[in-house]
Amino acid sequence: MSLQLYNTLTRTKSEFVPGDPGRVTMYVCGPTVHNFAHIGNARPAVVFDVLARLLRRRYRLVYARNITDVDDKINAAAKAAGLPIGDITAKFSQIYREDMAALGVATPDVEPRATDHVGEMIAMIGKLIASGHAYAAEGHVLFRVGAFAGYGQLSRRGQRELLAGARVEVAPYKESPGDFVLWKPSTPDLPGWDSPWGRGRPGWHIECSAMTERHLGTTIDIHGGGNDLIFPHHENELAQSTCAHGGAPFARWWLHNGFLNVDSTKMSKSLGNVLLVRELLGKAPGEAIRLALLSAHYRQPLDWSEEVLAESRRKLDRLYGTLRDIGGWQGDWSSVDPDAGFVAALEDDLNTPRALAALFDLSRDANRAADPAERRRLAAILRASAEMLGLLGGDIEAWFKDTKGGSLGNDEVERLIEARRAARERRDFAEADRIRQALTDGGILIEDGAGGTRWRRQG
Repeated sequence: MSLQLYNTLTRTKSEFVPGDPGRVTMYVCGPTVHNFAHIGNARPAVVFDVLARLLRRRYRLVYARNITDVDDKINAAAKAAGLPIGDITAKFSQIYREDMAALGVATPDVEPRATDHVGEMIAMIGKLIASGHAYAAEGHVLFRVGAFAGYGQLSRRGQRELLAGARVEVAPYKESPGDFVLWKPSTPDLPGWDSPWGRGRPGWHIECSAMTERHLGTTIDIHGGGNDLIFPHHENELAQSTCAHGGAPFARWWLHNGFLNVDSTKMSKSLGNVLLVRELLGKAPGEAIRLALLSAHYRQPLDWSEEVLAESRRKLDRLYGTLRDIGGWQGDWSSVDPDAGFVAALEDDLNTPRALAALFDLSRDANRAADPAERRRLAAILRASAEMLGLLGGDIEAWFKDTKGGSLGNDEVERLIEARRAARERRDFAEADRIRQALTDGGILIEDGAGGTRWRRQG
């Protein structure tokens, strides 16, 4: 089956055909490192990590995800903290990497930082001025939106909507209200670089265009990010890159993930419902957070709630339980092919809900199979398939003993289980039942078997 992807630019789903099958290129907008990442920031990181895993099955992929480390929000955060700007960006860059790693997100092939590419940005701005697509004014350089006939093609907004959506700054140095900043002057207390237009710093949009060109080329195969970036960020990237490259397309496919709401409400500081990844990791395993982020189709809104996270943990309990209960598959899984139906679901525009359903079908079939060899075969396929989603790669016993979200520590659980065993031996069944209920109240599910009592935490 061919890989089908939905292209925001064309509003259609079509077969993905790279420009060069020997080197597929993908650029995804990464974090602006001024604060902790929230769960909405994590969604594109996880979604495009899955796409990267899928692409690597077919192609040699070069995947770039940038770090924006020069921005007005960073300047404000540094001023508020009384710290050098570099301290803020270094701190939150590392925190972002750690948080994404905890969610099973692999490090991209290239992680360019904006401040390392200011020379490329200045050169691109110079090209845009030379071609008449940009102009200098009062220490600023602005992109001349009216000089690019294709402006608005990605977001499909009319001129009035474009102006409203951009929240444009009315400035006397602009030729047109919709013109956007490529370069702006810096006061002595702000980061700045020498340029033909004076000491200053780049605008946000030019950063990604310059880093993409430097590491991936003039025309890339896939550009990704959240829906909130379609306008103005990606619209402006498309315009300035196309014009800087003599009309060459910037990206063949544009992919965007949907918004994430919390309890059916938009996440915002004013409502106090911003969920930080670091805080969630203190309450639940990263793998459960990852599965929750993949539970809805990437293009659809995702409504985050405590129940969604708890259900994701319960689902992983079932899948890990299958692997725990069936022995002998460990030496086989890395050499078997993932389930065909599972792969077909992912190749249908990353249909992760359908792919997850295929995993549970495999789990059910493995548990029901009477033949031990068939059970092992299906368990190996389950493990190989889950790897494409970045799931089921952890230590199985450690999964069931993860203390996050439980009121009882591991040592206390073991003590209670031993006390229950002793009570049953002396036929004090009332005490055994009391202990079992205490474990249940503490979020612990116990299973008695021929090999003794196993336990796991409930979602």
